[in-house]
Amino acid sequence: MLTRRGWAAVAAAASTWVVARLIGSPDLHMMAVGILVLPLLALAFVRLSRPRLEVRRHLSTNRASLGSRVTVSVVVANHGRATTSFLLLEDAVPSALGRPARQVVAGIPPRLEQTVSYALVCRQRGRYRIGPLTLYLTDPFGLARARFDASGTTDLVVFPEVEELSAGGLVAQGAGAGEAAVRHLYRSAADFYTMREYVTGDDLRRIHWPSVARTGTLMIRQDESTRRSSAILYLDTRKVALGGHGSPGFERGVSVAATLGRALSRAGFMLHLATVDSGATPMNEETMLETLAGATPSATRSLAASLGRLRATAPSDTTVALVTGPPLPGEVALIARAGSALGRRIAVFVYPAPLSSLPADAAAEFERRASSARVSLQRAGWDVYVVNPDGRLASVWRRQRHTKVPQAVPSS
Repeated sequence: MLTRRGWAAVAAAASTWVVARLIGSPDLHMMAVGILVLPLLALAFVRLSRPRLEVRRHLSTNRASLGSRVTVSVVVANHGRATTSFLLLEDAVPSALGRPARQVVAGIPPRLEQTVSYALVCRQRGRYRIGPLTLYLTDPFGLARARFDASGTTDLVVFPEVEELSAGGLVAQGAGAGEAAVRHLYRSAADFYTMREYVTGDDLRRIHWPSVARTGTLMIRQDESTRRSSAILYLDTRKVALGGHGSPGFERGVSVAATLGRALSRAGFMLHLATVDSGATPMNEETMLETLAGATPSATRSLAASLGRLRATAPSDTTVALVTGPPLPGEVALIARAGSALGRRIAVFVYPAPLSSLPADAAAEFERRASSARVSLQRAGWDVYVVNPDGRLASVWRRQRHTKVPQAVPSS
């Protein structure tokens, strides 16, 4: 198709022909025809020029943190026998990452390649697809161009914001090597894990006499084994709790969940991620961040079913970290009941919107709900933190842990 310059040439040719007719100048007639022929020749050139091009796209990283810059390199290789004309490259980019990237590539000699690059700023978490790429071939005068679509896309995952958080002291019971190691005791002495040689100071009642008779060495039953503690990270993805997709409350809730998940994983816990619509799934740190990068609000309105599954399937020594909005009184009872049989219990309440942006009545209602739920859950043995969408979990965490005073656990 013709470019703007090509249509301008056509208009100039028509004007020259009109003037030539008015004044009866043969030379202007020939000039008008010559100007008109140029766009036609340009169209024929771009239509008949079918370059053999290979396009490859490479990202500096396929998994990026929020706010980082990702460099995209596009390599165009000419496998044809002639040097290409000017190429205009347009790479499709999701609107959350910016505008489509446009680059100009000069003529590429045969059997050679040329690389162009552009940068993306990861302003919002999510899963994105870069591409496909569109190439426009133009003639040397820029009068016409032909479009070629290069198939192939590249995936980019932008992780949610993750704060530096210390997970020290998150194990509620047990002992062992490390923050997230506990002892598992077997119910029967016959189900011991292994045996070892007697060491001075061992309980003589644990000597395994059949082994002594067989080996002639004092052997001790090892009735316990060390294993990693498990932790469940529960993100309440309900729209009624944290808001819709892209809202300050939902994005801060995802960030808080990612922060807690990474802290627990690096402390040695066997991490499981659960939401309103999915059960607890074992994950490592990277898988957890990838899953949270694609988290979307749920239309589910009740916590009862998902918290019931969590209570029924979680081992009794599991550490649970719950991220939700300020709960209603009925939801507080569900949360307390679900955590009653678990180990360490942490709840983080994230306001669905900054309190300063809400009407006075709505802000007071959210504060009242958060305060009431905090008192109730603390009495049930929970550690509760309240975070504003424009606040930071790390600062609330440090301040509250430094000022925390021991509380009496109510007798059952």
